[in-house]
Parts: sequence; C-alpha cells; structure tokens
Amino acid sequence: MSFIQNHKSLIYKEIKMAANYSAGSIQVLKGLEAVRKRPGMYIGSTGPKGLHHLVYETVDNCIDEAMAGFCDTIVVALEKDDIVRVEDNGRGIPVDIHPTEKISALELVLTRLHAGGKFDKNAYKVSGGLHGVGVSCVNALSDWLEATVCRDGHIYRQKYERGIPVTKVEVIGDTQAHGTTIRWKADKTIFTETTTYDFDVLLQRLKELAFLNSGIVITFRDERLETPKEDVLKYEGGIVHYVKEINANKKSKFYYPEEPIYITGEKDNVITELAFQYNDSYSEDIHTYVNDINTRDGGTHLDGFRTALLWVLNKALDGNEKMKKKMPDRDGKFEPGEDKKEKLTGEDVRAGLAAVLSMKVPEPEFVGQTKDKLGNTEVRTIVDSLVKEKLTIFFELNPTVLEKVLEKAVGEAAARVAARKAKEATRKKTVGAGFQKPEKLSDCSIKDNPEICEVYIVEGDSAGGSAKKGRDSKTQAILPLWGKMLNVEKVSPEKVMGNDKLDPVIKTLGTGFGKDFNIEKLRYHKIIIMADADVDGSHIRTLLLTFFFRYMPQLIEHGYVYLAMPPLFKVQLGKKEPVYCYSDQERDEALEALGDQRDKADVQRYKGLGEMDGEQLWETTMDPAHRKMRVVTIPDAEAADKIFSVCMGEEVEPRREFIESNSSYANLDI
Repeated sequence: MSFIQNHKSLIYKEIKMAANYSAGSIQVLKGLEAVRKRPGMYIGSTGPKGLHHLVYETVDNCIDEAMAGFCDTIVVALEKDDIVRVEDNGRGIPVDIHPTEKISALELVLTRLHAGGKFDKNAYKVSGGLHGVGVSCVNALSDWLEATVCRDGHIYRQKYERGIPVTKVEVIGDTQAHGTTIRWKADKTIFTETTTYDFDVLLQRLKELAFLNSGIVITFRDERLETPKEDVLKYEGGIVHYVKEINANKKSKFYYPEEPIYITGEKDNVITELAFQYNDSYSEDIHTYVNDINTRDGGTHLDGFRTALLWVLNKALDGNEKMKKKMPDRDGKFEPGEDKKEKLTGEDVRAGLAAVLSMKVPEPEFVGQTKDKLGNTEVRTIVDSLVKEKLTIFFELNPTVLEKVLEKAVGEAAARVAARKAKEATRKKTVGAGFQKPEKLSDCSIKDNPEICEVYIVEGDSAGGSAKKGRDSKTQAILPLWGKMLNVEKVSPEKVMGNDKLDPVIKTLGTGFGKDFNIEKLRYHKIIIMADADVDGSHIRTLLLTFFFRYMPQLIEHGYVYLAMPPLFKVQLGKKEPVYCYSDQERDEALEALGDQRDKADVQRYKGLGEMDGEQLWETTMDPAHRKMRVVTIPDAEAADKIFSVCMGEEVEPRREFIESNSSYANLDI
C-alpha cells in the first residue's frame, strides 16, 4: 500500500470513529463526580494551595453564620493522621426534609453543588460563599467526612465517603447547644502531592478572619503535636488592629498618623471599611477583602480606593504652594512653572502605605470560584466617592498629617523622576547591546525557549561550581550569589537597581523590575532558589523571596519561582546504591529498612551544597526526573517577608516571642 493509500485509510478510520459519536458518547457526571473529575476548577489546584482551600471553604461557612449574627465562636483543629475538624456555635445546618428534593437539608448541602442558604436573601444578607459549592467540594474531595449538627435540642450525625452518604441523618443524643462540626480526611488519590496541612499558612488566614470580624473568637489548635499548640484569635480593634499588625516590627522611624486612619460607610447595602497608615518604607502593603474573602488580585474595590487616594492628594498638593515648589518639573529641575510640574502618581502616594480594605457586598461578582478578584463595577464608584469625601474631611481636620503624607509623596515623585532620567541615560549607552550577561552567570545553551529553560540561583561559589559540573547545560543556567544580600524592604527602588547582589538577578531574568517589569521578557520559566539547609541558607531564601514579592510578584503568581529541596542525609551500606533522605523521618525509615545491618550503614549529614560533587547534586537536586522542588505561592512570600521583618527588626520582644513560639520545631545539628 502506498503512502497516499495508507493515509486515506487512516482518514477513513477516523471518520468512521467520528460517525459513532452518539448519545451514548455523552458522559453525565452525577452529584459530585464533576468535582472529583476536575477538582482544579473548584479549588484552584490539587497541591498544597488546594488542600488548604478545603479548610478555608469550611471556615467561610462558619464566618457566614457570624456575619449573619448567629455565631461568635469557631474552633479549627488539626488532628493526627491529616484529619481536620471545624466547629462553630451557629444555628446548625438544617436537618429537616427539603420540600422539593425530599432529602435532609444537611445531605443536600453536602452532596449537591449550588445548594445552600446563601441564595436566600432572607437567610444570609451577606456571604462569601455565594457559589454554593464550598462544603460540598470538601465532601467530594475527602476520603471520608463526618457532619455533626446540634440543633432543636438534638445531636444529628451523617457520614460520607468520597462525597457519597454511607449513613442516614441519625439522632445520636440530646443537647441544648447549637452549631455544626465538620470533620474530614482529604483524599490522597486527589491530593497526591501532600495531605499534610501547614499550621502557619492556616494561621495567617484565620488571623485575617479574626481581624475582619472583631466580634468573634477563633481558636486554632495543632493536636498533631505531643503537647498541643493553641492560638486564640480575637481582635477588638478589627481592621485598625490589622493595620498595626502589618506595620509591626517594620524597621521604621515613624508611622503616621499614630493611629491608623479609619473610614467606613454604607451605600446601596454595600458596607465599606478602610484603615491605613504610612511608614517610611518604599513599598505598599494593601490587603483587600470582600465578605471576608481575600481578593489577592484586587478588583474594583481596590481600583476605587487607589483612584480616590491619588485624587485627594493631588488636589491637596494643588492648594499647598510650599509642597508644589518641591515638585520636580518634567525635565527634573526644581524650578517654578506650574505648567511643567509633575503630577503625583499612584506609586508616589502609595509608597510606605499599609492598608486594609474590607467590603461587605450582598451579591459579589468574583472572577472564578476561588474568588481572587472582585468584578462589581458599582463598587468602584461607591469606594471612590466614600474615600474622597471622608479622607478630604480627615485631612482638613488633621493638617499636620496631610503635610507629612504630601512630603513623603513629593519625595517619591522626585526620586521617580531622577530614576527615570538615569534609566534613559543607561538605555542610550546600551542601545543595541541586547542582553547584558552578568559576570558569574553560566547560561544555558538554549536561548529561545524560556518554557524549557531554568536558572538555579545558588548560594556561594562552591555550590555554584558543583552545580555547573552537574547541570544539563542545554536547559539549566547557574547564577551564584555571594556576600550579604540586600533587604529590599528598607531601601528605595533606585538602590535596588544598582545593588551588586541583586543586579545580577535582575539582568539574568531579563524582565526589569517594579513598574518596568515585563514578564514577556522572562528568560526562564523555572527560577529555582538552591541554598543550604541552615540558617544562612534560610536567610538568603527569605531575602530573595522578599525581593520577588515586592518587585516581581508576577513571577510568583505565574508559578515560576521554586525552592530546591536538596537531601539532608545520605544513607549507604557498603557498595550498595546510596539512599538520599530529605528529612529525619526518611533517614530513620531508610535505616529501619536495613534491618540487622542498620548499624553498619554510613550516615552522612549534608551541612551544605558544597559538600556534594556535581554528580551527586545532579542526582539528588537537579535531575528533573528525580529532584524535589516546592513551588512558591503568594502566602509563602508573605510569610517570608513577615519573618524577615520580625527577625531583623529593631524590636526585641517580637523576635523573642517568635523564637520561643517556634523553638519546638527547631532541629539543631550539634
């Protein structure tokens, strides 16, 4: 058969297969099957982020009860064996038979998408979970789930396995208490990466909820420890307290005003709460929420706040001749001439700003089920007009605060203009030069396909030398770092650009940074921080993550930043193949597997990457087929930023508290 005849035969077979497409080809996913089939559509991912999202969805239901005025106490507990328990003292999920569906309302809520009281405006005026899929998704993605309801003088219970009821709703006792307890174990066949919850990641979210709902008490317990750890979260000051928390431990010489500015108002049933305060840093730190949901990507409410703040301060500047004289004109000179004067930009007025914006919206329109961005166009106008009105009045009553804010904003404008002129001068010198290779960068040979290229940012020349020997030179680049890394939190963007430690990183990535960042120019889609598993290595990781978080957050948002996980131990028996272990537990398991010969095994503890030769580093840490890496998320970066502020700040007490509270987790190699 000729090629043409054979090709025609293949086409015919494909047409024939297509002709068999019939009603029987249509797959119907019943109940929660759709969630198990495509979990990422509902919780974002099946990695650690999605796993923790199960807790958030369940707690959000408790918060909805709190916002409705029926709940003031919530307990979240991490039990042994990756089990989670969430309790509240709300009304309790109804257990009576639904009039149309003819099953218990409890079973309906836990087994049907888009079923819940949040669609009834009489039940919940404001709610975060208006999609109605939250707790049903938790049920669908759990190996098992147990729901216990205290209501109407009785205790009710129903059990499920992978979203399917295995018992009826049963009365198991009597009580005068009220509330709901959801207890579950995540399904390992869904969450294949890990089913172990991170206490600190969850604590951050629960603290947010306690700040945003000043009338509730959230108790968070880690019952996995021999001595259980407990944090009781209650903040009477609400978001004002939250702003103080954000600013706490920052190495700042001033905060103004001394008490954060607080603005609140209601229009068209939309409630706005805003608190903010300035410090002497160069970056903004704004947290936005809608119905207690963290809108990490902002949205119309954030747009309204930013627009209003800029408008108020530009208007105030127009009426302040003293400050207008300090504003640069368009050619960078400090000369009079109003027609040539620069206007304040958003970056100018938000430098050093710590703010929390919390909205209560009856019918929020989120972009996606994970609710990272608000889309309601009317909210922009509501926030904009409220902030303009209230902030104008505040500054009229507090002229000293206004003077300080304008002074800082004008200083930022002057620095911005100076930086722009410096960049223009640099561009003129290097026009046509293309990519400027940093001195210590050992680049990969493939240059035109960022999707398959990766760069290892390595601690020190020693580890860098081993990495160069062990790497795949086609797709893996190596950039060694040396010396003391810059803390970007405490310096201006101009100093970041000229820093001899960070400049190689910026040049290597090729994207620029800050407002000049362009992700289309990124040269590698995997940026891997590879540092020693010691204090110095942790320090470098924290500083680099802080830099990416502040100046290149898009890298983290797109999932391009990774942490390499080199082994901590090598266990080898004679000439047998070594076993590399990444934790104390894995080392103990490897020794146990040797049985009677465990005492003969050689156990090597790696104190640094430089102890490995190129071959070992490739086998354990750089080979895509075997390496272990952790993708960095925004919560990781936020935590890194906070840890650095605590550990390196001027305040001794927060640092002491951090060390004491985390001492039980320390692993000292003495």
